[in-house]
Amino acid sequence: MMTEKEIGKVVVDTSITIDETLGSGLYEIVYEVFLTHELKKE
Repeated sequence: MMTEKEIGKVVVDTSITIDETLGSGLYEIVYEVFLTHELKKE
């Protein structure tokens, strides 16, 4: 089981990767969909 700190690190790291890949300026829902997809893969 992961700690809250470990979960937070995964979320932040994944979010940064998505932002670097897709760039800025997209609707928030687009980022949410990609984040959800990536976190489910983990």
